[in-house]
Amino acid sequence: MLDIKFIRENPDAVRENICKKFQDEKLPLVDQALALDEENRATIHEAQNLRTERNTLSKLVGVLMAQAKSDPSKLTEAEKAKDQVKANADRLAELENKEAELAQEIRRVLLQIPNMIDPSVPIGRDESCNVEVERFGEPQVPDYEIPYHTDIMESFGGIDMDAAARVAGAGFYYLLGDVARLHSAVLSYARDFMIDKGFTYCIPPFMIHGSVVEGVMSRSDMDTMMYKVEGEDLYLIGTSEHSMIGRFIDHIFTEDQLPQTLTSYSPCFRKEKGAHGIEERGIYRIHQFEKQEMIVICNPEDSMEWYDKMWHYSVELFRSMDIPVRQIECCSGDLADLKVKSCDIEAWSPRQKKYFEVCSCSNLGDAQARRLKMRVKSERGTYLPHTLNNTVAAPPRMLIALLENNLQADGTVKVPVVLQPYMGGKEILIPSK
Repeated sequence: MLDIKFIRENPDAVRENICKKFQDEKLPLVDQALALDEENRATIHEAQNLRTERNTLSKLVGVLMAQAKSDPSKLTEAEKAKDQVKANADRLAELENKEAELAQEIRRVLLQIPNMIDPSVPIGRDESCNVEVERFGEPQVPDYEIPYHTDIMESFGGIDMDAAARVAGAGFYYLLGDVARLHSAVLSYARDFMIDKGFTYCIPPFMIHGSVVEGVMSRSDMDTMMYKVEGEDLYLIGTSEHSMIGRFIDHIFTEDQLPQTLTSYSPCFRKEKGAHGIEERGIYRIHQFEKQEMIVICNPEDSMEWYDKMWHYSVELFRSMDIPVRQIECCSGDLADLKVKSCDIEAWSPRQKKYFEVCSCSNLGDAQARRLKMRVKSERGTYLPHTLNNTVAAPPRMLIALLENNLQADGTVKVPVVLQPYMGGKEILIPSK
């Protein structure tokens, strides 16, 4: 959410930014925000004048009432002043109600205007315009067939989607045996990996209030992603970033408390299953999964440095498991409204002979801080911190990349060295079928 003062002083830049995001239908919102702001400032100004006049008249009434004891004619003047005080009070009450209504309407409009993107973001309408920046590791295509990931899992007796569909519907799964253990090993390793980077481990609430949802994401994203608990002001989180950032709603930091670096485990719940196609089967897109996340809250001047550190952590994590990856810079049209800059880390799929998304790193500037009323107090004044988030590991997809890249010709799967301590020392998984 942009500061109304910034829009007031830079309306053309805000309009240009909307066009760069290919959201021309939102251009009228700028004029709406400016008109509401002008009306609101006029209302505030009139209310301030009335408060000043009320104070002056109240003092005058006291003086006139005192004078009326010796000069009865002053009593009439005092009554007129009292009448004016009451009239002013009635008008002031109207203005205060109007102020509250205008503030609410201004916020409603501001929540729909996208954040200002960083100048380095490539301009493009959708994800087809995203730009590959760098590759890490050499992609390999073995001379033997790589089965579909659920077929690999089934060879170990490691997945049951049919039973899950009967129990919960499509988009759910049971993981079993060594596959389930590998899933947990990835999460445990990712947790310890981030702790070793100096991040504080946290397990957050898995449900949040609507006010927190509004603070961390756009309304359109909320409608397509979030599950709401019926009859309650509670939503199931789509990622632990939501409740991790929400922890600091209405919070005032001192500068020595920044940066806040946290890594969190949670299940994640999402309504949408995304684009349709062959990869929709299996566990590419599901309604429930588990994830290790990282968030940073920092001073504005440090946020781009943290952005670079965070996506590099993802690369390092995947390369430690011998999984080739690449970094993709997200274009303007592919950025969610709150994001200033974002990139994806994609893992190599030897079966598909292409990369697929496994991590997403985002710098949201001060958008979430403004929505959640987070502030930093310092000798240089009060200002808003910046917030960032990045996926450490989301095992459904990471598990696919791990299995495909470590599958051997005989159907066994090598356990990466870094995961072996979490697998009871196992170096290789042997199919049961």
